[in-house]
Amino acid sequence: MQAVILAGGLGTRLWPLTKTVPKPMVPIAGTPYLEHQLRLLKQQSITDIVLLTGYLSEQIEDHFGDGSRLGMTIHYSRETTPLGTGGALRQAGPLLAGTFLVIYGDSYLPIQYADVLNTLADSSATGVVTVYDNHEEDTGVTNNISLDEDGFIAKYKKDAAGDPSLRFVEAGVLAFRRSIIDLIPTGQVSLEQQIFPQLIAKRELFGHVTRQRFYDIGTPERLERIADQLT
Repeated sequence: MQAVILAGGLGTRLWPLTKTVPKPMVPIAGTPYLEHQLRLLKQQSITDIVLLTGYLSEQIEDHFGDGSRLGMTIHYSRETTPLGTGGALRQAGPLLAGTFLVIYGDSYLPIQYADVLNTLADSSATGVVTVYDNHEEDTGVTNNISLDEDGFIAKYKKDAAGDPSLRFVEAGVLAFRRSIIDLIPTGQVSLEQQIFPQLIAKRELFGHVTRQRFYDIGTPERLERIADQLT
């Protein structure tokens, strides 16, 4: 199994902390956040890793190197100009397996990742998005996804508010077939804003529902909350 981690964002909501440290390297319990993510993957025997880096990427590369210290193999795809989530994935195309996980570098979802890839394998979809019902426990992130009766994603609005049809929220773990690359044009592309709508229109984006609450480090308040989980 292969995991691709989006680790190139600016993390502006965490400034001044992220002015000199890339968001995935923010320390939690004395350890860079990204290392907590990688150790969780290693526990599940997922050791083939591709890190999509950008802002202050040299700090990430210098810390993790080839991954051997963690018993992993780490490859890097570095943005020299901002490419967005889709553009960064396209650039990494030569490194990607036939199917792979995509994990946001600022979220933490302790589930069995193989289940997400199995959901993809058992479906006709090109991609799978792990979704969480905020009614289980409010994550503080606005619901942005609805599913149809067969489990396909029917609607996705990244920053929606007050739409009662959006029952679920994206939980930061996805899986794709490598054919997703063929849908991504060159340049700066948002996976969520530009590619998801194409997949939804063709019923090729499936929802993997989890009851496990996810955490993220997107704001100082959420950073404190996840620190309680990782100490």
